[in-house]
Amino acid sequence: MASTSVSRTVPASPDKVWSLIGGFDALPDWLPYIPESTALEGGRVRRLTNPDGDVIIERLVDFNEAERHYSYAILQAPFPVDGYVSTLRVHAVPGRADVAEVQWSGRFNPDGVTEEEAVALFAGIYADGLDALHKALAA
Repeated sequence: MASTSVSRTVPASPDKVWSLIGGFDALPDWLPYIPESTALEGGRVRRLTNPDGDVIIERLVDFNEAERHYSYAILQAPFPVDGYVSTLRVHAVPGRADVAEVQWSGRFNPDGVTEEEAVALFAGIYADGLDALHKALAA
């Protein structure tokens, strides 16, 4: 199983960051790659659409409001992996109430690509996503 993780410090308190990204159906609020999200099964599943019209369906597998993190599994996506589980987590930065660290990590089995290619794909998605989050919070 392959894995990758990307972290970024963003210009807002952990509570403010979590209020933006902590909703499982909130990706369109901060991630331009996902302009549409539809909550299904009482909010436990999200149906995402990217700008190309590709559909990604994900299931919430863990959620912790107090610790500011959630994990999800991909049920359907145009990605060359299976067994994908990812976690989005907001950390406090010791001594700093005005910034937070956001970590996006995932583990998966490459399917039809090398482990390096799959890791590079998701490291790029996570880095681009956290850059978009930084922009949204700095605006």
